[in-house]
Amino acid sequence: MADLVEAFKKAIGHSAAIEDVITANQAHRLSVTLGRSDPPLSEGDPVPPAWHQIFFPGLRPPDDLGPDGMAVEVEGGPDDPLPRRMFAGNRMIFHGPLRVGDHARRVMTLRDVNVKQGRSGRLVFATYGLEISGADGLAIEDEWDLVFREAAKPGENNKMPPTEPAPDDYEWEQVITPDAVMLFRYSACTFNPHRIHYDFPYTTGVEGYPGLVVHGPLTFTLLFNLAMDNMPDGTMKTFRQRARAPLFGGNPIRLLGRPGEDGNSCELWAVAPDGGIAMEASATFG
Repeated sequence: MADLVEAFKKAIGHSAAIEDVITANQAHRLSVTLGRSDPPLSEGDPVPPAWHQIFFPGLRPPDDLGPDGMAVEVEGGPDDPLPRRMFAGNRMIFHGPLRVGDHARRVMTLRDVNVKQGRSGRLVFATYGLEISGADGLAIEDEWDLVFREAAKPGENNKMPPTEPAPDDYEWEQVITPDAVMLFRYSACTFNPHRIHYDFPYTTGVEGYPGLVVHGPLTFTLLFNLAMDNMPDGTMKTFRQRARAPLFGGNPIRLLGRPGEDGNSCELWAVAPDGGIAMEASATFG
């Protein structure tokens, strides 16, 4: 295992590029999956800026997938250093839109690796940088944080981290309950084969979770939509989020938000059924 971690650290700087065509149909699939009533897009229309995760899928054959259904994040890069992974957060900068019909390109780079000791064992924190370009050049910069964890011991349950209570001075609220169908359809929209989102026996019996795990990018997309729906006159310039605790399918999620005093920003929270903050986010507008 130590050799895998060292090989992972030595791969910092490894990049891979994927090209894709931005299609209205794919965007409409996500809109329907989220239960929205957005009108279908037409050629040349901008795609909502944080929806880029539905494009540039990693098209890996079955033999390249691990026991959890996943492949290495950067194609041709090192093997995962530890067997379990979590999406911990990301930071996005929007330079311009991706438009329907664009021939787009995403370059993904392993930027940094840090090893720490946590309550459940060793943790490997990895930072990936994404640069996405469309017909007009660089459109989006997106930096991801992933956490790799040791395998669960037989009979071990994932202990949920302590969370802070949600604020009570919010102005926007929406409640959404992601059921198994939504999680499955979101996995299909993003071509995400991670079994914790759709394979209940694997998720509970192997990874030790109490139920199907809601995708981190799904949660931040819901928060992003909350911001866009309540600040429709602004152009989003940045969006950042940090996951604090996992959320599970079949349970209601309270999406909360409030505008900043400057009128060009907002704060957002995804709140678990116990009232604790599962994800916090912020956005700026220009």
